[in-house]
Amino acid sequence: MMSTFIFNKLFYGLLVLLGVVFVIFGLFNILPVDPARLTLGQRADIESVEAINKEFGLDKPKYVQLALYLNDLSPIAVHENTKEAKEKYSYTKLFAVSKEKALVLKMPYLRRSYQTKENVSVFFARTIPTTVLLAITSILLAIIIGIPLGVIGALKQHSWFDNIAMSISVLWISAPSFVTAMVLSLYFGYKWHDFTGLEVSGPLFWINDYGEEVLLLKNLILPTIALGTRPVAIIYQLTRSSMLDALGYDYVRTARAKGLSESTIIIKHTLRNALNPVITSISGWFASLLAGAYFVEIVFNLDGLGSKTVQSLNTFDFPVVMGSILFAATVFIIMNFLVDMLYAILDPRIRISK
Repeated sequence: MMSTFIFNKLFYGLLVLLGVVFVIFGLFNILPVDPARLTLGQRADIESVEAINKEFGLDKPKYVQLALYLNDLSPIAVHENTKEAKEKYSYTKLFAVSKEKALVLKMPYLRRSYQTKENVSVFFARTIPTTVLLAITSILLAIIIGIPLGVIGALKQHSWFDNIAMSISVLWISAPSFVTAMVLSLYFGYKWHDFTGLEVSGPLFWINDYGEEVLLLKNLILPTIALGTRPVAIIYQLTRSSMLDALGYDYVRTARAKGLSESTIIIKHTLRNALNPVITSISGWFASLLAGAYFVEIVFNLDGLGSKTVQSLNTFDFPVVMGSILFAATVFIIMNFLVDMLYAILDPRIRISK
């Protein structure tokens, strides 16, 4: 049943997410760092340090801290039924469980940054749009170029086109994205700036004189190419390999014997059945890009999730880093779920029975 399949996937995804929470909580709590001192500075007085420790629950045993963190992350949780708690967690009260406590419905509370004192959710709202836009344009570039070239490469196996495309794809796979980013920035953004009109670095969004947020499309071109080249190469090779396998199946020969046109055989029969490994690759790459294109964002000085997470890691801003890791894990879980659903649609041999 479809409902059982969805429930199982959501349940296993929740278990994975809980495992990620346990791991990152344990790792960050064994580091010799004082969050109160990071928040207030090294010259803070004892009373202020104790107040911060009480706010974050750092004065309690580790297992209690873990329970409090899980309670903060849970969309259904128990919190104090006070005006201050409602403002802090922005919850909707379901019903009271005691005189002081209530069961509430809320968004996951990721706590506050040690450095900026702002809510981590506010940090995400500011940085994620840049990363999402960059991830979408990069993966679209990879799909638009990689799949058609892979089909052509399979149909023209061992031709000059196939040999050149394979050589370029191997080169692109071997080059890390941040290396490609530096090369593009140096040549197209600096040396050839007069011809390309592109910048070495710059934000994707800026505020104009009317207070409106405007997208600078030219600042999106080089980061998109830098991030999209490796996925293009991988999608090309996977599409080519899957198409070669599919072209040898009996149903392709049967379709040709029936007199179907070559375009119908390629698009309707062969490509559809060859897309499963390609979809897996696309979903994995998109989840990786969406989780944060760390070094590419740093090279182009983009105010995205990846670059800001690296900065937070350098300053031991654990709430931001932990929130970023949880966001990345959630993205991968959701993408895997969507891919499993898409498999069942594209491949009639797959049946959801449990």
